[in-house]
Amino acid sequence: MASYHERITADHRMMLGKPVVKGTRLTVELLLGKMAQGASKDDLLAMYPHLEAADLQAVLEYAAAVIAQEEIIGLRA
Repeated sequence: MASYHERITADHRMMLGKPVVKGTRLTVELLLGKMAQGASKDDLLAMYPHLEAADLQAVLEYAAAVIAQEEIIGLRA
């Protein structure tokens, strides 16, 4: 399996430095938001024909890596 590093990039000159799928202006945030709203991988691939399934997998892997490094402070049960 390829690392998300091969498909996700961030550059302060594009999209205010938010992580995007390489070669696009599609942010990880946008794609995750669409998935959270119910869009399937097939829906996203139809909406953005230049994306590949591996790009969407990289988005999920990137999100998981970010969450794994998150420090939780002051959450109430």
